[in-house]
Amino acid sequence: MGPTWRSPGWVRLALCLAGLVLSLYALHVKAARAQDQNYRALCDVGTAISCSRVFSSRWGRGFGLVEQVLGRDSVFNQSNSIFGCIFYTLQLLLGCLRGRWVSILLQLSSLVSLAGSVYLAWILFFVLYDFCIVCITTYAINVGLMVLSFREVQGPQGKVKGH
Repeated sequence: MGPTWRSPGWVRLALCLAGLVLSLYALHVKAARAQDQNYRALCDVGTAISCSRVFSSRWGRGFGLVEQVLGRDSVFNQSNSIFGCIFYTLQLLLGCLRGRWVSILLQLSSLVSLAGSVYLAWILFFVLYDFCIVCITTYAINVGLMVLSFREVQGPQGKVKGH
């Protein structure tokens, strides 16, 4: 039997919509900064708290890795915000389905996003020496989606559904 439709739940809906809005805002900031180097985003609080500086860094595209491996012109060398938009949309759509493979995909994509968040947080703090409010918020959203994905698989008292 294939997956069935369901409501994604208000928590998943809120987290995915918040992540999508933040990713779209990051795209806006990056585009505005590319046109005007003097552009100051709402999330640019000071020299050590600047999201536009982070988004415009080499790690703001393809996690700073794609260009090194596949080249600057690779179709995969996109703004991290594009990957965020895809991830949050995928999480929301998969959250509307019920099935074993859907649960596995939700968990795997959540784990990949968590790994990406840890990597980018390390870059943020220890390479760029910056504090990006938008970035930190998306990391928290990713943790929330991961917890939610793993909780949905478990039934009452932590027992796995179906056992």
